[in-house]
Amino acid sequence: MEQKKLATIGVFGGSGFYKFLDNVEEVKVETPYGMPSDNLMIGQIGEHKVAFMPRHGRNHTILPHLINYRANVWAMKHVGCERVISPCASGSLQKHINPGDFVICDQFVDWTDGRKSTFFEGPVVHHPSAANMYCPELRKIAIDTAKQLGIKVHETGTMVVINGPRFSTTAESKFFTAQGWDTIGMTAFPENYLVREMDMCPLNICLITDHDCGLVGDVPPVSHHEVCRVFDENIEKVKNLLFRVIESIPAEREHCECANTSRDSQV
Repeated sequence: MEQKKLATIGVFGGSGFYKFLDNVEEVKVETPYGMPSDNLMIGQIGEHKVAFMPRHGRNHTILPHLINYRANVWAMKHVGCERVISPCASGSLQKHINPGDFVICDQFVDWTDGRKSTFFEGPVVHHPSAANMYCPELRKIAIDTAKQLGIKVHETGTMVVINGPRFSTTAESKFFTAQGWDTIGMTAFPENYLVREMDMCPLNICLITDHDCGLVGDVPPVSHHEVCRVFDENIEKVKNLLFRVIESIPAEREHCECANTSRDSQV
């Protein structure tokens, strides 16, 4: 892949998060996997050039199961990104994790179906490990920064990623909670994993917007409107956290192995 050094840090925006930076250069990227969800909006935060893309499109026209994740991630790599931050709205599966809390996930469970989830399609064979997939350096920066800002943050968490567009049944939700999983969403896989396949550092930041339907019996079923309402109420916290995290990221990657993923997985 011929890379253009237009940005070093990428940010994907999710439900309720369609604009991040001002004074941006809008860059259209065509990929071998088709068109991404939107153009990249490239601007400056501190010493870093940052590329932002709304994963559902700027008008939220692309459903989670129809997002072209490979094209989105390839576009970030193409413009030079080395780290990619993926904030997302998520439901809570545990009573101690409440709406308005943030969770810095360290694990995921893939409950999706039919999504294109790898760049490795031969003839060279790769078997990447996803055992500890999220970048430890970025996770530490995010956790420390959230604490400094007084944000209620959970330092670990397992997200189960469902296919969408429907939300879970009560029975499914109760099952996910019984497994001990913490959050539920629709976009972290394969997005975060594809970032790692491309030798970039992935960071997932969940903003909890609701208790999922199987956890608390006296709450109404989750709706997309309610998810966006809670996310909108907390959008400034999300943006402030992202700005501070990005400002704290060192120029060089020295404390993770993310850059060696494709090399170390080759057979």
